Amino acid sequence: MEGATITFNELRRIKDALPDGSTHRIAELLNTSVDTIRNYFGGNDFEHGKSTGVHYEQGPDGGIVSYDDVTILNLAKKILEENNIKW
Repeated sequence: MEGATITFNELRRIKDALPDGSTHRIAELLNTSVDTIRNYFGGNDFEHGKSTGVHYEQGPDGGIVSYDDVTILNLAKKILEENNIKW
């Protein structure tokens, strides 16, 4: 999947709106660790999770977050849509 750029605050709104268990669901769908999914959303446990191609730049609205791959982001948005949750 192709990359994307969003604001850090938008990323936090998406992450904070996800229902309980969403990181586990995404991890299972992608056959990866929950820590890797958490790293995608701003975590930094690289002992147990992998790097996810996330790049941060300081700026307005919390700065900019650039992703090399938006698969996890798209799954998170899909979960929000399935649950009729606005972010």
